[in-house]
Amino acid sequence: MTADVPTSAAPPESAAPPGTAAPRRPAASLGHRIYHSFILRRLLRSVFVVWVVASGVFLMVRLLPGNPVDVYINQQIALYGKSYEQAAAEASNFFRFDPSTPIWRQYLDYLGGLLRGDMGSSIATPGVTVMDKIAQYLPWTLYSVGIALLISITVGLILGMIMAYRRGGIIDHAVSIIGSGFHAIPNYLLAILIVVVGAVQLQIIDYTRMRGNVSPGVDAEFSLRFLSDIGYHATLPIITYVLTTVGTWALIMKASTTQVLGEDYVTVAKARGLKESRIQAHYVGRNALLPLIAQIATQAGFIVGGAIFVEQTFSYEGIGLLLFESINTRDYPTIQGVLLVVTITVVLANLAADLINAALDPRIRLGEGGAS
Repeated sequence: MTADVPTSAAPPESAAPPGTAAPRRPAASLGHRIYHSFILRRLLRSVFVVWVVASGVFLMVRLLPGNPVDVYINQQIALYGKSYEQAAAEASNFFRFDPSTPIWRQYLDYLGGLLRGDMGSSIATPGVTVMDKIAQYLPWTLYSVGIALLISITVGLILGMIMAYRRGGIIDHAVSIIGSGFHAIPNYLLAILIVVVGAVQLQIIDYTRMRGNVSPGVDAEFSLRFLSDIGYHATLPIITYVLTTVGTWALIMKASTTQVLGEDYVTVAKARGLKESRIQAHYVGRNALLPLIAQIATQAGFIVGGAIFVEQTFSYEGIGLLLFESINTRDYPTIQGVLLVVTITVVLANLAADLINAALDPRIRLGEGGAS
């Protein structure tokens, strides 16, 4: 018998010959990198949403009955008794808007302007750009909404944690009932009730003095007098926003805190003898806040969008009142600009919430198959 001669195993196909570098993997395509990049996907989705909303606003605005020229002509005939020919002649000199321009041409001009960062000029006030009008009104809305959101979130989160720790107590039942009741009332209806009940019937609110943004004779400057005055005029909108949202935050925080209190790491922390204040701040509060971040950012955007009725009720000269006046005059560029700003606010708020959540919890971005 002859012994079997051992044969050497063939080298694997992927092994590189001695003295040569290992072959490089082919570079990932641009589409593959975008698909697996959490941030790029969120950015592209945000841009797509803004484009869809901008196009929808463009079409819906032009579905309103009448156009700026027709509205102006009807006002001149009704208020000043002018003939149609006289009013039409004045409108042709006053407006640079031509309603006979094809809608596809208007749309292309509109998108081209947006790509250049130009929202156009106001039709109702020739010579004034939409950006100038928004810059004049938007800070007042951001001020009132920002203060209200800060107060509402702070008070709501504190009440929510108290309700979670003292479930079934007086505070829990009282805040749940009152908060749910105010949440069910639309903010514009609550604004009307404040005026009717507080200013007209009870006469405990000096509505005449509180109208507007600033008192006559008060200069815009960084001084205690100016800051207190604008705070006084923003009191009613702030109260309206706070009352309609604070109960919601309290109930959400209660549910989130109750869920966290049942987690094992909280039980372990208590078993280790840690101070209750440390457990509340580092173990319960921090983890209970995580699900609320997206809702806080989203709510900020929606309050700005819902300010139109509140500001119109209180004659508070914010972006909501600007939108209301622009709709009445059919000022297409201003309507489009205001709604686009509101949309961008909501989209950026959601984008910020997504990025913050992904930074705090990597499982969010990893669960979608990509890294940041």
